[in-house]
Order: sequence, then C-alpha cells, then structure tokens
Amino acid sequence: MEAFANRLKKNFRQLIKWADRNAISCYRVYDHDIPEYPFCVDIYEDCIHVSAYLSRYQSIEEQDDYVNEAGSVIAEVLNIPEAKIFVKHRRVLARREEQYEKVAAEQHKIVVQENGLKFRVNLSDYLDTGLFLDHRPLRTRFLTEAKGKRVLNLFAYTGSFSVYAQASGATEVTTVDLSQTYIQWAKDNFELNGLEIKAENFVQGDVMNFLKVEPREQYDLVIVDPPSFSNSKRMSGTWDTQRDHPTMLHLLLKHCNPGAKIYFSNNFRNFQPEFSRLKVQSVKDISLETVPEDFRNKQIHKCYEIIV
Repeated sequence: MEAFANRLKKNFRQLIKWADRNAISCYRVYDHDIPEYPFCVDIYEDCIHVSAYLSRYQSIEEQDDYVNEAGSVIAEVLNIPEAKIFVKHRRVLARREEQYEKVAAEQHKIVVQENGLKFRVNLSDYLDTGLFLDHRPLRTRFLTEAKGKRVLNLFAYTGSFSVYAQASGATEVTTVDLSQTYIQWAKDNFELNGLEIKAENFVQGDVMNFLKVEPREQYDLVIVDPPSFSNSKRMSGTWDTQRDHPTMLHLLLKHCNPGAKIYFSNNFRNFQPEFSRLKVQSVKDISLETVPEDFRNKQIHKCYEIIV
C-alpha cells in the first residue's frame, strides 16, 4: 500500500489549499489514480467516503482484508479517525439494465458546503451520498446563469441545482423527481439555505409524464441529469438514457422559451448522442469543461449545452 499512501498524500497536499481557497468542503482526493488500488476517496467535511471497485474474482474475505488495509492507510495519511471513514463496495454493472441498491440501514448525515451553499449528505445508506461532486463546475454556472430565469430541474435527485438556481435569484425553480425521498431531501436543502419552499414547485413524478402534459409555463434554463437506467415500480415502464433521450429532449422543447438553454448530462459510459432530429439552434459538447480539477477521470460524465 506504499504507492497508494504516497499518491494520496501528494494529492491531498495539492488539493487542500485549492479547496480552502474556493470554500469547498467536499472533494475527491484520490480518483483511482493507480490501477492496483481501485478506490475513489472523497472528503466530506471531517469524514471520508470511499468507493472500492474490487475484482469479482476476489473472495469476500480477500476484499474485506484489502479494504481494511486501505482504510488504515487513509486514516493515517488524512489524519481521520477510522470511525469517520465510510466504505462502499462497488462493482462494475454487467448490463445497462442493472441498478445499484441500498447498501445499509443506518444513516450518517452531515451538512457540507459548496460555494457558500449548504447541502445535506448521507454517507452510509446508498452508494451515492446525495451530492454528485463531478457536477460542481456545472452547478457553479447556475450562480450566474439562473438569475432572473425560470428554471426547470429534471431527474433532480436531491435538488442541488435547484438550490443554486434559487439562491442566485431565479424567478421560479421547478424540481421534478420520481422519488418522494429525494423531493423531501431537496426541500431540506432549501430549508438549510433559508430559501422559500413552494410546494407546487416540487413535483414527485415520472419526468416523461411531466413532459407529456401541456406546459403551464415555459422555462429559460433547464438541467437534465437522468440515471443510465431505472426500472422503478413507480414507473409504467423503464427508463433507459441511451434509448429514451431523443424522445425526452423532443418533449422538453415545448416547455422551453425560444433561446432557452438546456444542460443535458449523464454518466452512461458508452453513451452515443442522437441529436440529429432535434430542432434547436445549437448543441455543444461541454463534457471536458464541466469535469472538476479534483477528478482525474475526465470521462466521468457526458454533458451537452443545447440552445433552443
């Protein structure tokens, strides 16, 4: 583990000053830098969240021993008690139709800060914490672009883009997600930041059903960040980003004002955009522009800027 320890120490020394300078309390300090040490190590305030991508050919005992040794190295290098290190075992999904499930019953929630805003994260229950760190640069755009705009957040997760938009002075922000848990989490994030909560602007429901309804209003700025796949029982069918994104974007256009900006992002590794029939002014691939400097993996997501 010496090579892992040395790289972690080097990264931390470089990033801690950058994080302090930018008022960021959650960031990635190790991003699978060395193939032999397949971990992603994220700092959340005074806690550590570790994603361990381990070989399917290892036994459970071998995996546990390996992760425990890595945990000890992380605790020593970052000077963090092991009790504040939360490790998740991840696997590469064999098929697009697979999903990650809940991994623990207990909760460990803390509040983190980013660009002067507060967000509640849960380090223990699910593989993801409630705040996608790779979208930090895209969220930051909303600090200037959302002011005075009507904003729509689809597949909103815990509403971090909605918080940015409302805090920046958007005239209205609509937040849509299938999960009532995430809609409530989004409201909690609004409350953390002292933002007004209008119940009618938090929509728990299927995004495709939302888009099929004739719009009551039209939007100037939209963020769409769907999961690669979903087969939730609350849906009439399934969601597949590769299959469904052309129809979804086509339906979205009637909800947009002329000149509106749509940010469409996803993390499906083999995603192939199908925009040829989309009647818009322009489409620009901004994937590399929207990956933060603390992420070594520059293919973490695909992101497109669409001008209606």
